[in-house]
Amino acid sequence: MNELDEQPVFEIALVLSKEEEKIEDEDIHDAWKVLVDELKKAGLLVETVPGLGHGFIKLAAPLEALGKAAAELQIRKRTNIGMDLTFEWDQVKAFARLADGSLFSWCERHHCYRHLIYGIVNRSKLAIPLKYGSKKFYWEPWEPLLRKLETDGILKQVFPLHDEQKKKAMLRSWALNFWDFTSQPIDDIYLYFGTKIAIYFAFLGMYTRWLLFPAALGIVLHIVDFGSLQFLALPLFFTSIITWAVFFFQFWKRKNYALLTRWNISYTVGTGPGYKIFGMDLNSRHHPLEFAKKLETDNAKAKEAYQRDEWLGRLKRIRNDAVIILSIICLQMPFELLYAHLYEVIESDIIKFALTAIYLLLIQYFTRIGGKISADLIKNENIENEYRADSLIYKLFGLYFMQTYIGVFYHALLHRNIMTLRKVLIQRLIVSEVFENLLENSLPYLKYSFKKFGAIRLEKKHNNGSSTGKIKVTSRVEKEYLKSVYSASIGGELEDGLFDDFLELALQFGMIMMFASAFPLTFAFAVVNNIMEIRTDALKLLVMHKRPVPRAAATIGAWLNIFQFLIVMSICTNCALLVCLYDAEGKWRLEPGLAAILIIEHILLLIKFGFSRFVPEEPAWVRASRVKNATHAQNVSRELLRTISGVEKTINLVDGT
Repeated sequence: MNELDEQPVFEIALVLSKEEEKIEDEDIHDAWKVLVDELKKAGLLVETVPGLGHGFIKLAAPLEALGKAAAELQIRKRTNIGMDLTFEWDQVKAFARLADGSLFSWCERHHCYRHLIYGIVNRSKLAIPLKYGSKKFYWEPWEPLLRKLETDGILKQVFPLHDEQKKKAMLRSWALNFWDFTSQPIDDIYLYFGTKIAIYFAFLGMYTRWLLFPAALGIVLHIVDFGSLQFLALPLFFTSIITWAVFFFQFWKRKNYALLTRWNISYTVGTGPGYKIFGMDLNSRHHPLEFAKKLETDNAKAKEAYQRDEWLGRLKRIRNDAVIILSIICLQMPFELLYAHLYEVIESDIIKFALTAIYLLLIQYFTRIGGKISADLIKNENIENEYRADSLIYKLFGLYFMQTYIGVFYHALLHRNIMTLRKVLIQRLIVSEVFENLLENSLPYLKYSFKKFGAIRLEKKHNNGSSTGKIKVTSRVEKEYLKSVYSASIGGELEDGLFDDFLELALQFGMIMMFASAFPLTFAFAVVNNIMEIRTDALKLLVMHKRPVPRAAATIGAWLNIFQFLIVMSICTNCALLVCLYDAEGKWRLEPGLAAILIIEHILLLIKFGFSRFVPEEPAWVRASRVKNATHAQNVSRELLRTISGVEKTINLVDGT
């Protein structure tokens, strides 16, 4: 087979409302037929599928259609010599292929699909009358057809479709492969879901493998009696896990660089829709030189506008941060302290367990409200999309940080009841993880069942009970449509479902690190949970939800800073715990014990900020590859300059004659 003959697969679906009554007028074009014809003219393969409550159009794109769209979008791709150049369809053989032999990644293909379907416009000089059922409207000149159909409520949704063949293969090799506890086909995940989801699962897998070391230490410390050396065991354990955490994140950065190099990704912001630099949409058709000329002509006004927007944005950010902090102090903290106090005074373990379950249910609801308020506040900040997402993450983590840890701090530092603290840690780890997994996997199925029941009921109502057979949802595309979207619990505008998954990992990391000295066995609970989390998250993405829209993200972003913050917090909290432990047991006097622990704290802070410089973030082979690519780019640039200079000399000679 020719290397350019990639087998097209239906990857995008359009959902249109069902036609009720039709207008009988031959002079008016049928919108459904016009849409299908225009999609075919754009080079797409089209298949229409009838449904119970909607009509569906499945789309597949031959390689040539994707290639021409990528050239129009000026997507930069890795060439066979290792350089990133703007894609050109005429020079397709010069560009490198991915691991599965395909030319474009899922993120690039999805972007090309949207360019093709939303680029359908009325190129005539007159408005075209269209009809859809009982509706009649006009398609104005140079108006995008899909936008018009969306505005009139005809086009309900555009969503990606699962590739059944690849999905079944990944179910076998990943989601249902329980023998390899932490092994994952990361390259296949990248090719199927895109960079952001692949980076998450790479981080989750590496984090789970590295957790085996502190889990083993925690089990040994819990089982073995060290006798007279017992008073040294906890400080040594705590020092070990801080060193472990520092090295883990440094080696994760190295792995992150290695993955991006292996996937031929050289960007740090992304190539997805909506990413802008200095107000320029990277995915627009306008050439950067045009933008530069426009910026140069109005330089003074642009500079003034940028400065005004910059300081206005900072003031709005300070205001929003103040609103969030005051809300936490005035509203959330009293609620958290009330729960902690009730847990301390109640004697029945059953009532305590029930109280924890009710508390976790309530804070899920309250925090989602806080998340939506935070998202609304951030919309008024004059910052770009990727920074808006980071700002939202920081604000929401502040809410979750307070709700998760304030009660535990109460037991650890104010009440100094270590046995109660251990019970709280066990219940939080078990109840919250079980509760989260139940929500993650049961809610999507319940939503799907409810939508399916509603579609069948609507069809029966439409037929007035005239249908003799049992009404079923038969088409695969309609089943995909009824599934829920992989979105964040606080709304999907800035973040997808990975927000909740990363949040769960961050809260778990804070729980096991900040209270490690009180209960070292928590690391073992975290390992078991994360092994199950890998499989349940895989099933959730492959079976429970629609195929996610790819989001371009080369790192874990703001979450890395949150994990680093939690390491510093764990140094402070564990030193305080050691003071409480040794003072309560009477093995140290408070004064020398406190002095020793302060020394330990300074040593650990030195380890945190010193060892992070010991391990280089970028592997040597990645750095060598980058230097090699830069050298190639410099040589090519010189050749281009020589060519341009030669053209200019020729023009000057012609003008002189």
